[in-house]
Amino acid sequence: MEECKEREKIYACWLCNFPYIGNGQIHRLSELCGGPEGVYLAKPEIWGNVLSPQQTARLKEYTANWRPEKSYHEIQAKGIRIVTVKDTDYPDRLREISDAPYCLFVKGKLPDEEAPAVAVIGARECSEYGKYVANLLGRVLGKYKVTVISGMARGIDGISQMAALEAGGSSIGVLGCGVDICYPAQNKALYERLIREGGVISSYPLSTPARPQNFPPRNRIVSGLADVIIVVEARIKSGTLITVDMALEQGREVYVVPGRVTDRLSDGCNRLIRQGAGVLWNLEEFVEELWAIRNRKKGNCHVRMSNSNLCWDSGMKTEKEQYNPYCGGAEMGTAKIIKLSSELTSIYEVLDFSPQSAEEIRGKLAGKFEERQIMMLLMELCVEKMAIQISPGRFCRGKG
Repeated sequence: MEECKEREKIYACWLCNFPYIGNGQIHRLSELCGGPEGVYLAKPEIWGNVLSPQQTARLKEYTANWRPEKSYHEIQAKGIRIVTVKDTDYPDRLREISDAPYCLFVKGKLPDEEAPAVAVIGARECSEYGKYVANLLGRVLGKYKVTVISGMARGIDGISQMAALEAGGSSIGVLGCGVDICYPAQNKALYERLIREGGVISSYPLSTPARPQNFPPRNRIVSGLADVIIVVEARIKSGTLITVDMALEQGREVYVVPGRVTDRLSDGCNRLIRQGAGVLWNLEEFVEELWAIRNRKKGNCHVRMSNSNLCWDSGMKTEKEQYNPYCGGAEMGTAKIIKLSSELTSIYEVLDFSPQSAEEIRGKLAGKFEERQIMMLLMELCVEKMAIQISPGRFCRGKG
């Protein structure tokens, strides 16, 4: 039995590495021939019942140069495994969607079927507020062992995934290229950490470059692997909203982090709320409901979480002790606790994610400090990454 399964994987590897075939065609060929090995052994005329003449000719040429067992073991040696829709470890959530990918190339782990999974998506060019929310959201989900699914992209996606890993949780990156390629290259640290502590998956053959047409099918997998989708920031016209449409078609719930009506990065989010999307405002209630949903689906008894009073401003510890999720460098730094003086705390509390001048900050403090003193305190906060200077003389809360 095990030998039979192994042979099927060998020929699934052959079929799914062929670059000129669609997912639906792989399904139909497999059904027609009784599995991937049957497709391999079939005559090209049989392939022609599903493939075009040009595809058939290319598959014949490709097969002549492919060494099934040798190639399969070479891929295994790279730490990549093949999981087909027929395998027991294929993700149940993904199997439920229409046109589920026949084959997944996997480095690292697949999502834990027992735990809830949330797709966190949003803008690549996100605001400081978006970075803050993505970091906090990823950290809370990771803490409560909710798997964070995303596309490993710049901005909201990558920040939330790294935050989940930093909190000791798990995350799965779904790529629009071969699983052996890190895209975008600037997220290499995240890619390597996902392989060690979470997983990276793709439905595309090895060495497939990231092309624009690859991302809509990739996004179907992101939403398909999740119980719920959370949108942090999105413009009116963005790829994020395409993923939302796919999620709704798959029967997934969509939650949105609301934004200011004057913020163009929140236009898409605010429109989704108007159309009936859920509003994410209390993290504790959201995470607990997630676990309840997942446990009901798995037929388990649900154990209520202990009250932790999580909210969007849960970083504040005491008057002089402030949690900074961004310290440690770059967009995805390691969090730490910083002791703030009462003066620094006063300045920090009036900072926002919209840049302000020292004069504007002084006005909010009712003239409590001189403008020169405020500038010195702001410089101290910048050193601790609790504030960031956006332009000469204008500051906002520390970036993610």
